[in-house]
Amino acid sequence: MRQLDEITDAVLAYHPEADIDVILDAYVFSAKAHRGQSRQSGEAYLSHPVEVAYNLTRLKMDEKTVAAGLLHDTLEDTLATEDEIKQLFGDEIYHMVDGVTKISQVQFASWEEKQAENYRKMILAMAHDIRVVLIKLADRAHNLQTLESLSSQQQIRISRETLDIYAPIANRLGIGWLKAELEDGSFQYVSPDKYQSIVERMSQDEEERNALVQTVSEAVEKELAAMQIEGTVSGRSKHYYSIYKKMMLQQIDLEDVYDLIGVRVITDSVKNCYAALGLVHSLWRPIPGKFKDYIAMPKPNMYQSLHTTVNGPKGQRVEVQIRSKEMHKVAEEGLAAHWQYKDGDEKSKKQDDNLAWVRHLIEAQSEIKNPKDFLNAFKVDLFFQEVYVFTPRGAVIALPRGATPVDFAYQVHTDIGNHCLAAKVNGKIVNLKYKLKNGDRIEILTSKQKHPSRDWLSFVKTSKARSKIIHYINHREREKSLELGREILETEIRKYGFNPSDILKGKKLDEAIHAAGFNTLDNLLMGIGYGKTSVRNVVDKLLPKERLEEFAKQALTVKVSEPSAREGRGIKVKSFGDDMMLRIGKCCNPVPGDTIIGYITRGRGVSIHSVDCPSMMSLAGETERLVEVEWDTSHKTLFPARISIVTEDKPGLLAKISSTVSECGVNMTRANVQTSTLKRAYFDLSLEILDLDHLNRTLDTLRQLPGVIHVERVKEYSKKRSNKKSRDDGEESAGDFRRHRGLG
Repeated sequence: MRQLDEITDAVLAYHPEADIDVILDAYVFSAKAHRGQSRQSGEAYLSHPVEVAYNLTRLKMDEKTVAAGLLHDTLEDTLATEDEIKQLFGDEIYHMVDGVTKISQVQFASWEEKQAENYRKMILAMAHDIRVVLIKLADRAHNLQTLESLSSQQQIRISRETLDIYAPIANRLGIGWLKAELEDGSFQYVSPDKYQSIVERMSQDEEERNALVQTVSEAVEKELAAMQIEGTVSGRSKHYYSIYKKMMLQQIDLEDVYDLIGVRVITDSVKNCYAALGLVHSLWRPIPGKFKDYIAMPKPNMYQSLHTTVNGPKGQRVEVQIRSKEMHKVAEEGLAAHWQYKDGDEKSKKQDDNLAWVRHLIEAQSEIKNPKDFLNAFKVDLFFQEVYVFTPRGAVIALPRGATPVDFAYQVHTDIGNHCLAAKVNGKIVNLKYKLKNGDRIEILTSKQKHPSRDWLSFVKTSKARSKIIHYINHREREKSLELGREILETEIRKYGFNPSDILKGKKLDEAIHAAGFNTLDNLLMGIGYGKTSVRNVVDKLLPKERLEEFAKQALTVKVSEPSAREGRGIKVKSFGDDMMLRIGKCCNPVPGDTIIGYITRGRGVSIHSVDCPSMMSLAGETERLVEVEWDTSHKTLFPARISIVTEDKPGLLAKISSTVSECGVNMTRANVQTSTLKRAYFDLSLEILDLDHLNRTLDTLRQLPGVIHVERVKEYSKKRSNKKSRDDGEESAGDFRRHRGLG
């Protein structure tokens, strides 16, 4: 087991003024708390926090972070309490220990939900105190070294999680050595055969590679001395997982990976970096397309260096990296290289700027609720390959490869993205789906009348753009649904003869809101607007029962005692007096324009039906009870009609349908919506229309709406129909619709 003085000596080497006592106290506390515990490998448990603390010294962390590394498992795995750690070590160290503990402690229903929540917790921890995540990375690095004592299933799970989460975060924070350790440590368990194959091949050629590195290094050192350029040269082999990724990316065998070795030149200034580059190119011919200038355009993780690949001695390819001492420190230590504290815990402005990508992810995690969408956004920000573009003023902005002008607009400012009208790339107008290229100069044209479109979600790449678009669309849809829900509910209340302002208040309203499963009136109204709850169920809770029953009777039966009343009902019964009771058949709900017939019922007057109503066809033997009736169109009267609509399952479609119905001069009295696993939405709507032409015009207009698959009038509720074949791929028949709705 590593000794305590190795940790304290390492801290004093880079931080001579460090308070070593806090590390000593943390060691003693951890040793007592973990006394008698052992790891599955058989080692004393204390060996693990000690190794974690040592890894933190490799990151050049302050003494409080190292102490938190020694204590990081005490809250989770021992009897130590929060109060003890607070009293002995203070709030700052306690919050780091607590943060690491919380990252590990949640159970989830699904893998996707668990992964999304893990990412969210890592992001929130980074935003609050980046040291929490650095401790977790140091913890994972040591865990990988002791995986051999676990089951193969545990080995694969932990290794896969490391490749998915921890190694990309180490890379994004710019900690090169830690990323390499995490990737290689996981690779040997995730793909043991491929790992072993690469290890064996690399060991076979090791002497040859070492000789090549020595030859190249000596040649570069000689030229540096001749040009009086200060610098050191060292050689290295690519780490195993990076070789494997290159093989997978380029679909090549190991034998075809030519640049397995690299030479690193470290100089004293930016000027000499470029001088050394010219020197290297004078010695060996550069490979076209293999030069990258990360000094002029740093990577988002702060990495700066010149990369070039040359045809070295004997035609063997060699990658050469050239950087200054400061750049090398950042390349190895990443964010930790800039770790500065004032009064104990104030981050420098430079660090805040370097963590801008974390702020973008914070915004995304609060605005993207779907775990799958959030996972995708998170991985784009962690794994992206950069494309560098310029603002009109020449500022450089790094974006993921495949990013569009919309991504650029949101990267500059949310308002620019929200009002993005068009884009100019290198002075020419381009489509908003245009994929940006290195060196493009982008100018965004905006308009206050332009707003984000749901279509943008199909091509944007960055989590910031995606989260802002989703947030805007959801906000607009909530506003529309709130307005629509209020209109539907108030219209329904007025239909019963009440003033909405008198009804929508008091204890009864609170009861109706909670009975519908909501906590505020606005949420209830949005639920009605979205079609998540029935307005009828709400009205039943709000209005007096006596009035509801009275209105129901009036709706079912109309007593015609005077000509004006009969005319107002809109139906004339031939050969009968004016006192005949009329009732519209609910089985077919005929409207003016339909051919109708009357049926004399027992004790309930004349029931009015369409001539093709199955109810009438079944009474063919009772012709003596059939009477002629006709529509009286001398007065405008509203008639009930029922329609069914099948659409794609998209948010906001009910609002669009309701708006369209209203624009057609039709009153919607009821709306029920259901969805299926086929990604279809099924709408069952009750309307009030003037006549058949009015209804048909409305149906034709609804058919034109994007996402609408099928629209038809429902003329019968009780009789089952045979299944119809789909009219095209993905379309369902009205018979299918009624079965989904329970109407068939």
